[in-house]
Amino acid sequence: MAVEVVMPKWGLTMKSGRIARWLVEEGAAVSAGMPLLEVETDKITNVVEAPCDGVLLEIVEVAGTTVPVMQVIARIGEAGEAGGAGQAPAQPAAGGAQAGDGVRAMPAARRLARELGVDLATVTGTGRDGIIRERDVQEAAARAQQEAAQKPAAAAAPAQAPAEAPAPAEGYDLVPMEGMRKIIADNMHASLLNAAQLTVFVECDVTQTDAMRVQTLARHAGEEGYRLSYNDIIAYAVCRALRLHPIMNSTLHEDGIHVHHHVHLGIAVSLDNGLIVPNVKNADTFSLEELKTRVRDVSGRARKGGLSMDEITGGTFTISNVSMLGVDGFTPVLNPPETAILGVGRVQDKPAVHNGTICIRKMMTLSLTFNHMVTDGGPAMNFLRCLADMLEQPVLMLA
Repeated sequence: MAVEVVMPKWGLTMKSGRIARWLVEEGAAVSAGMPLLEVETDKITNVVEAPCDGVLLEIVEVAGTTVPVMQVIARIGEAGEAGGAGQAPAQPAAGGAQAGDGVRAMPAARRLARELGVDLATVTGTGRDGIIRERDVQEAAARAQQEAAQKPAAAAAPAQAPAEAPAPAEGYDLVPMEGMRKIIADNMHASLLNAAQLTVFVECDVTQTDAMRVQTLARHAGEEGYRLSYNDIIAYAVCRALRLHPIMNSTLHEDGIHVHHHVHLGIAVSLDNGLIVPNVKNADTFSLEELKTRVRDVSGRARKGGLSMDEITGGTFTISNVSMLGVDGFTPVLNPPETAILGVGRVQDKPAVHNGTICIRKMMTLSLTFNHMVTDGGPAMNFLRCLADMLEQPVLMLA
Protein backbone atom coordinates (compact mmCIF):
# COMPACT_ATOMS: atom_id res chain seq x y z
CA MET A 1 0.00 0.00 0.00
CA ALA A 2 1.30 3.46 -0.89
CA VAL A 3 2.97 5.53 1.86
CA GLU A 4 1.82 9.15 2.10
CA VAL A 5 4.34 11.97 2.28
CA VAL A 6 2.93 14.93 4.20
CA MET A 7 3.94 18.56 4.62
CA PRO A 8 6.12 18.45 7.76
CA LYS A 9 5.56 20.66 10.78
CA TRP A 10 8.85 22.36 11.65
CA GLY A 11 8.34 24.33 14.83
CA LEU A 12 5.27 25.09 16.91
CA THR A 13 4.20 28.15 14.90
CA MET A 14 4.43 26.62 11.41
CA LYS A 15 1.00 26.36 9.77
CA SER A 16 1.92 25.81 6.12
CA GLY A 17 4.83 25.50 3.73
CA ARG A 18 5.38 26.39 0.09
CA ILE A 19 6.76 23.71 -2.20
CA ALA A 20 9.73 25.43 -3.85
CA ARG A 21 10.69 22.56 -6.17
CA TRP A 22 10.56 18.81 -6.54
CA LEU A 23 13.96 17.11 -6.68
CA VAL A 24 12.53 13.79 -7.95
CA GLU A 25 10.13 13.16 -10.83
CA GLU A 26 7.05 10.96 -10.70
CA GLY A 27 7.90 7.36 -11.46
CA ALA A 28 11.48 7.63 -10.21
CA ALA A 29 12.90 5.18 -7.68
CA VAL A 30 13.63 6.63 -4.24
CA SER A 31 15.28 5.36 -1.09
CA ALA A 32 14.64 6.22 2.55
CA GLY A 33 16.37 9.48 3.47
CA MET A 34 16.72 10.61 -0.14
CA PRO A 35 15.88 14.33 -0.71
CA LEU A 36 12.44 14.57 -2.35
CA LEU A 37 11.62 18.28 -2.44
CA GLU A 38 12.45 21.70 -1.03
CA VAL A 39 9.91 23.52 1.15
CA GLU A 40 9.93 27.23 2.00
CA THR A 41 8.54 28.67 5.21
CA ASP A 42 8.79 32.20 6.55
CA LYS A 43 11.87 31.08 8.45
CA ILE A 44 13.84 28.67 6.29
CA THR A 45 14.07 26.62 3.11
CA ASN A 46 14.45 22.97 4.03
CA VAL A 47 14.56 19.57 2.34
CA VAL A 48 11.91 16.89 2.84
CA GLU A 49 13.32 13.37 2.65
CA ALA A 50 11.69 10.15 1.46
CA PRO A 51 10.26 8.20 4.41
CA CYS A 52 10.83 4.81 2.75
CA ASP A 53 12.19 2.94 -0.26
CA GLY A 54 10.04 2.61 -3.36
CA VAL A 55 8.80 4.59 -6.35
CA LEU A 56 7.41 8.12 -6.29
CA LEU A 57 3.96 7.10 -7.51
CA GLU A 58 2.33 10.50 -7.42
CA ILE A 59 3.13 14.14 -6.77
CA VAL A 60 -0.10 15.43 -5.22
CA GLU A 61 0.95 19.07 -4.81
CA VAL A 62 3.03 20.73 -7.50
CA ALA A 63 5.85 23.26 -7.09
CA GLY A 64 4.65 26.72 -6.16
CA THR A 65 1.76 25.42 -4.03
CA THR A 66 1.34 26.46 -0.40
CA VAL A 67 0.17 23.47 1.62
CA PRO A 68 -1.06 23.23 5.25
CA VAL A 69 1.09 21.15 7.56
CA MET A 70 0.36 17.41 7.69
CA GLN A 71 -1.50 17.49 4.36
CA VAL A 72 -0.52 14.85 1.78
CA ILE A 73 1.89 16.13 -0.86
CA ALA A 74 3.01 12.85 -2.48
CA ARG A 75 2.76 9.07 -2.33
CA ILE A 76 5.47 6.42 -2.47
CA GLY A 77 4.87 2.74 -3.14
CA GLU A 78 5.88 -0.19 -5.30
CA ALA A 79 6.23 0.03 -9.07
CA GLY A 80 2.84 -0.46 -10.73
CA GLU A 81 0.90 0.30 -7.57
CA ALA A 82 -1.96 2.80 -7.85
CA GLY A 83 -0.97 6.21 -6.50
CA GLY A 84 -4.41 6.84 -5.06
CA ALA A 85 -3.73 4.81 -1.94
CA GLY A 86 -6.75 2.56 -1.89
CA GLN A 87 -8.58 4.07 -4.83
CA ALA A 88 -12.08 2.62 -4.99
CA PRO A 89 -14.57 2.34 -7.86
CA ALA A 90 -16.84 5.31 -8.32
CA GLN A 91 -19.93 5.35 -6.10
CA PRO A 92 -23.37 6.62 -7.12
CA ALA A 93 -23.61 10.37 -7.03
CA ALA A 94 -25.11 12.04 -3.99
CA GLY A 95 -27.29 15.13 -4.06
CA GLY A 96 -27.50 15.17 -7.86
CA ALA A 97 -23.71 15.26 -8.44
CA GLN A 98 -22.50 12.83 -11.04
CA ALA A 99 -19.80 10.43 -9.92
CA GLY A 100 -18.06 10.38 -13.29
CA ASP A 101 -17.97 6.62 -13.99
CA GLY A 102 -14.96 5.70 -16.06
CA VAL A 103 -13.14 8.90 -15.08
CA ARG A 104 -9.87 8.45 -13.20
CA ALA A 105 -9.98 10.53 -10.02
CA MET A 106 -8.48 10.49 -6.56
CA PRO A 107 -10.91 9.38 -3.82
CA ALA A 108 -10.70 12.81 -2.18
CA ALA A 109 -11.51 14.42 -5.52
CA ARG A 110 -14.60 12.21 -5.91
CA ARG A 111 -15.80 13.14 -2.44
CA LEU A 112 -15.33 16.83 -3.15
CA ALA A 113 -17.09 16.53 -6.50
CA ARG A 114 -20.12 15.00 -4.77
CA GLU A 115 -20.13 17.80 -2.19
CA LEU A 116 -19.84 20.59 -4.78
CA GLY A 117 -22.06 19.04 -7.43
CA VAL A 118 -19.28 18.86 -10.02
CA ASP A 119 -19.50 16.42 -12.94
CA LEU A 120 -16.10 14.72 -13.04
CA ALA A 121 -16.53 14.09 -16.76
CA THR A 122 -16.16 17.85 -17.31
CA VAL A 123 -12.98 18.16 -15.22
CA THR A 124 -9.49 18.06 -16.68
CA GLY A 125 -7.11 16.14 -14.44
CA THR A 126 -3.61 17.45 -13.80
CA GLY A 127 -2.35 14.48 -11.80
CA ARG A 128 -0.24 11.64 -13.04
CA ASP A 129 -1.61 10.18 -16.30
CA GLY A 130 -4.42 12.74 -16.18
CA ILE A 131 -5.90 11.64 -12.88
CA ILE A 132 -8.20 14.23 -11.31
CA ARG A 133 -7.10 15.75 -7.99
CA GLU A 134 -8.95 17.82 -5.38
CA ARG A 135 -7.44 21.02 -6.74
CA ASP A 136 -8.84 20.25 -10.21
CA VAL A 137 -12.33 19.86 -8.77
CA GLN A 138 -12.01 23.10 -6.80
CA GLU A 139 -10.93 25.02 -9.90
CA ALA A 140 -13.77 23.52 -11.96
CA ALA A 141 -16.31 24.49 -9.30
CA ALA A 142 -14.90 28.04 -9.16
CA ARG A 143 -15.13 28.40 -12.94
CA ALA A 144 -18.71 27.15 -12.98
CA GLN A 145 -19.67 29.60 -10.24
CA GLN A 146 -18.06 32.48 -12.11
CA GLU A 147 -19.82 31.59 -15.37
CA ALA A 148 -23.17 31.33 -13.58
CA ALA A 149 -22.67 34.77 -12.06
CA GLN A 150 -21.91 36.31 -15.46
CA LYS A 151 -24.87 34.83 -17.37
CA PRO A 152 -27.70 36.86 -15.74
CA ALA A 153 -25.76 40.06 -16.20
CA ALA A 154 -25.11 39.29 -19.84
CA ALA A 155 -28.79 38.41 -20.47
CA ALA A 156 -30.06 41.61 -18.88
CA ALA A 157 -27.64 43.93 -20.62
CA PRO A 158 -29.09 45.70 -23.71
CA ALA A 159 -27.33 45.37 -26.99
CA GLN A 160 -24.65 47.99 -27.35
CA ALA A 161 -22.38 49.13 -30.07
CA PRO A 162 -18.89 47.73 -29.89
CA ALA A 163 -16.91 49.76 -27.40
CA GLU A 164 -13.66 51.38 -28.31
CA ALA A 165 -10.60 49.55 -27.13
CA PRO A 166 -9.53 50.85 -23.72
CA ALA A 167 -6.45 52.97 -23.59
CA PRO A 168 -3.42 50.96 -22.54
CA ALA A 169 -2.64 51.21 -18.86
CA GLU A 170 0.66 52.54 -17.65
CA GLY A 171 3.40 49.94 -17.84
CA TYR A 172 4.27 47.98 -14.72
CA ASP A 173 5.97 44.78 -13.65
CA LEU A 174 3.80 42.31 -11.73
CA VAL A 175 5.48 40.66 -8.77
CA PRO A 176 3.27 37.78 -7.56
CA MET A 177 2.56 37.78 -3.84
CA GLU A 178 3.74 34.23 -3.27
CA GLY A 179 6.46 32.11 -1.73
CA MET A 180 8.50 33.57 1.11
CA ARG A 181 7.14 37.08 0.42
CA LYS A 182 3.54 35.88 0.90
CA ILE A 183 4.41 33.92 4.05
CA ILE A 184 6.24 36.91 5.56
CA ALA A 185 3.32 39.18 4.68
CA ASP A 186 0.83 36.83 6.35
CA ASN A 187 2.97 36.53 9.48
CA MET A 188 3.55 40.27 9.78
CA HIS A 189 -0.19 40.89 9.42
CA ALA A 190 -0.89 38.23 12.04
CA SER A 191 1.69 39.84 14.33
CA LEU A 192 -0.12 43.17 14.18
CA LEU A 193 -3.54 41.55 14.66
CA ASN A 194 -2.56 39.37 17.62
CA ALA A 195 -0.52 41.79 19.73
CA ALA A 196 -1.08 45.27 21.19
CA GLN A 197 2.11 46.77 19.75
CA LEU A 198 3.57 50.02 21.01
CA THR A 199 6.94 51.55 20.09
CA VAL A 200 9.09 53.87 22.23
CA PHE A 201 12.24 55.71 21.17
CA VAL A 202 15.37 57.05 22.80
CA GLU A 203 18.36 58.91 21.36
CA CYS A 204 21.56 57.97 23.12
CA ASP A 205 25.11 59.34 23.10
CA VAL A 206 27.38 56.44 22.09
CA THR A 207 30.61 58.44 22.02
CA GLN A 208 32.13 56.35 24.83
CA THR A 209 31.04 53.12 23.19
CA ASP A 210 32.67 54.27 19.98
CA ALA A 211 35.88 55.05 21.86
CA MET A 212 35.84 51.59 23.46
CA ARG A 213 35.33 50.03 20.03
CA VAL A 214 38.24 51.99 18.52
CA GLN A 215 40.53 51.03 21.41
CA THR A 216 39.58 47.37 21.12
CA LEU A 217 40.26 47.38 17.38
CA ALA A 218 43.66 48.98 18.04
CA ARG A 219 44.55 46.24 20.55
CA HIS A 220 43.78 43.58 17.96
CA ALA A 221 45.37 45.42 15.04
CA GLY A 222 47.84 42.60 14.46
CA GLU A 223 45.10 39.95 14.18
CA GLU A 224 44.07 39.36 10.60
CA GLY A 225 40.33 39.63 10.02
CA TYR A 226 39.49 40.90 13.51
CA ARG A 227 36.32 42.99 13.58
CA LEU A 228 34.14 44.60 16.21
CA SER A 229 30.95 46.41 15.21
CA TYR A 230 28.38 48.48 17.05
CA ASN A 231 25.98 45.57 16.54
CA ASP A 232 28.34 43.23 18.42
CA ILE A 233 28.44 45.59 21.40
CA ILE A 234 24.68 46.23 21.29
CA ALA A 235 23.97 42.48 21.29
CA TYR A 236 26.13 42.09 24.40
CA ALA A 237 24.50 45.09 26.10
CA VAL A 238 21.00 43.79 25.30
CA CYS A 239 21.77 40.51 27.07
CA ARG A 240 23.01 42.41 30.16
CA ALA A 241 19.93 44.67 30.17
CA LEU A 242 17.53 41.72 29.80
CA ARG A 243 19.03 40.14 32.90
CA LEU A 244 17.94 43.23 34.83
CA HIS A 245 14.52 43.40 33.14
CA PRO A 246 13.47 39.75 32.66
CA ILE A 247 9.87 40.48 31.60
CA MET A 248 11.24 41.79 28.30
CA ASN A 249 12.85 38.38 27.72
CA SER A 250 9.50 36.61 27.54
CA THR A 251 7.12 35.03 25.05
CA LEU A 252 3.32 34.90 25.02
CA HIS A 253 1.60 31.53 24.66
CA GLU A 254 -1.89 30.13 25.17
CA ASP A 255 -1.07 29.01 28.71
CA GLY A 256 0.38 32.38 29.69
CA ILE A 257 3.60 34.38 29.66
CA HIS A 258 6.86 32.41 29.59
CA VAL A 259 9.62 34.44 31.27
CA HIS A 260 12.81 32.76 30.09
CA HIS A 261 15.86 32.07 32.25
CA HIS A 262 18.26 32.63 29.35
CA VAL A 263 18.32 34.96 26.34
CA HIS A 264 17.91 33.29 22.95
CA LEU A 265 18.92 36.32 20.95
CA GLY A 266 17.45 36.75 17.47
CA ILE A 267 19.26 38.77 14.79
CA ALA A 268 17.13 39.94 11.86
CA VAL A 269 18.97 39.20 8.60
CA SER A 270 17.83 40.65 5.27
CA LEU A 271 17.91 38.28 2.29
CA ASP A 272 17.31 38.93 -1.40
CA ASN A 273 13.84 37.36 -1.15
CA GLY A 274 12.81 38.19 2.38
CA LEU A 275 13.87 38.27 6.00
CA ILE A 276 15.03 35.59 8.41
CA VAL A 277 15.72 35.75 12.14
CA PRO A 278 18.23 33.17 13.35
CA ASN A 279 18.96 33.18 17.07
CA VAL A 280 21.87 32.42 19.36
CA LYS A 281 20.80 30.21 22.25
CA ASN A 282 21.89 31.19 25.77
CA ALA A 283 23.42 34.40 24.43
CA ASP A 284 23.57 35.88 27.93
CA THR A 285 26.15 33.28 29.01
CA PHE A 286 28.83 34.41 26.53
CA SER A 287 31.53 37.03 26.69
CA LEU A 288 31.53 39.83 24.13
CA GLU A 289 34.06 38.01 21.96
CA GLU A 290 32.18 34.69 22.19
CA LEU A 291 28.83 36.28 21.43
CA LYS A 292 30.27 38.25 18.51
CA THR A 293 31.57 35.04 16.95
CA ARG A 294 28.27 33.22 17.33
CA VAL A 295 26.17 36.12 15.98
CA ARG A 296 28.40 36.40 12.91
CA ASP A 297 28.20 32.65 12.38
CA VAL A 298 24.40 32.39 12.32
CA SER A 299 24.07 35.61 10.31
CA GLY A 300 26.50 34.32 7.70
CA ARG A 301 24.77 30.96 7.40
CA ALA A 302 21.41 32.72 7.18
CA ARG A 303 22.63 34.37 3.95
CA LYS A 304 24.40 31.33 2.52
CA GLY A 305 22.08 28.57 3.82
CA GLY A 306 22.78 25.89 6.38
CA LEU A 307 20.77 26.98 9.42
CA SER A 308 19.15 24.27 11.52
CA MET A 309 15.50 24.44 12.59
CA ASP A 310 16.63 24.97 16.20
CA GLU A 311 18.49 28.11 15.13
CA ILE A 312 15.39 29.76 13.65
CA THR A 313 12.89 28.82 16.36
CA GLY A 314 12.70 29.46 20.07
CA GLY A 315 13.97 33.04 20.08
CA THR A 316 13.09 35.24 23.08
CA PHE A 317 14.20 38.72 21.93
CA THR A 318 15.15 40.16 18.52
CA ILE A 319 17.49 42.91 17.33
CA SER A 320 16.85 44.54 13.94
CA ASN A 321 19.72 46.82 12.88
CA VAL A 322 19.18 49.10 9.87
CA SER A 323 22.19 51.36 10.42
CA MET A 324 23.87 50.09 7.25
CA LEU A 325 20.90 51.45 5.26
CA GLY A 326 21.44 54.99 6.51
CA VAL A 327 18.21 55.06 8.54
CA ASP A 328 17.98 56.98 11.82
CA GLY A 329 15.02 55.20 13.40
CA PHE A 330 12.02 53.03 12.60
CA THR A 331 9.14 51.07 14.12
CA PRO A 332 9.99 47.35 14.07
CA VAL A 333 7.22 44.75 14.05
CA LEU A 334 7.19 42.04 16.73
CA ASN A 335 8.50 38.59 15.95
CA PRO A 336 5.77 36.42 17.61
CA PRO A 337 5.57 35.08 20.23
CA GLU A 338 8.33 37.35 21.55
CA THR A 339 7.40 40.28 23.78
CA ALA A 340 9.81 42.82 22.34
CA ILE A 341 12.08 43.72 19.42
CA LEU A 342 14.82 46.37 19.35
CA GLY A 343 15.37 48.64 16.36
CA VAL A 344 18.84 50.11 15.89
CA GLY A 345 19.49 53.18 13.72
CA ARG A 346 22.74 54.62 12.37
CA VAL A 347 25.37 56.47 14.38
CA GLN A 348 25.67 60.15 13.45
CA ASP A 349 27.96 62.98 14.46
CA LYS A 350 25.56 65.60 15.85
CA PRO A 351 25.76 68.68 18.03
CA ALA A 352 24.72 67.84 21.58
CA VAL A 353 25.08 69.22 25.09
CA HIS A 354 27.84 67.40 27.01
CA ASN A 355 28.97 68.57 30.45
CA GLY A 356 27.23 71.89 29.83
CA THR A 357 28.94 72.51 26.49
CA ILE A 358 27.62 72.15 22.97
CA CYS A 359 29.93 69.84 21.06
CA ILE A 360 29.88 67.13 18.41
CA ARG A 361 28.90 63.72 19.81
CA LYS A 362 28.11 60.38 18.27
CA MET A 363 24.35 59.84 18.56
CA MET A 364 22.19 56.80 17.89
CA THR A 365 18.41 56.26 17.93
CA LEU A 366 17.05 53.08 19.51
CA SER A 367 13.41 51.98 19.14
CA LEU A 368 11.68 49.30 21.15
CA THR A 369 8.41 47.70 20.04
CA PHE A 370 6.73 45.68 22.77
CA ASN A 371 3.51 43.77 23.35
CA HIS A 372 1.33 45.81 25.70
CA MET A 373 -0.62 42.62 26.42
CA VAL A 374 2.43 41.24 28.23
CA THR A 375 3.88 44.30 29.92
CA ASP A 376 3.08 47.95 30.49
CA GLY A 377 4.96 50.96 29.24
CA GLY A 378 6.93 51.52 32.46
CA PRO A 379 8.90 48.24 32.43
CA ALA A 380 9.51 48.50 28.68
CA MET A 381 10.75 52.08 28.92
CA ASN A 382 12.93 51.22 31.93
CA PHE A 383 14.57 48.46 29.88
CA LEU A 384 15.20 50.78 26.94
CA ARG A 385 16.63 53.47 29.21
CA CYS A 386 18.84 50.87 30.92
CA LEU A 387 20.18 49.74 27.54
CA ALA A 388 20.82 53.34 26.46
CA ASP A 389 22.71 54.00 29.72
CA MET A 390 24.95 51.01 29.04
CA LEU A 391 25.76 52.26 25.57
CA GLU A 392 26.43 55.77 26.91
CA GLN A 393 28.62 54.41 29.73
CA PRO A 394 29.98 50.98 28.69
CA VAL A 395 31.36 50.36 32.19
CA LEU A 396 27.75 49.69 33.25
CA MET A 397 27.81 46.50 31.18
CA LEU A 398 30.23 45.06 33.74
CA ALA A 399 27.85 45.59 36.66
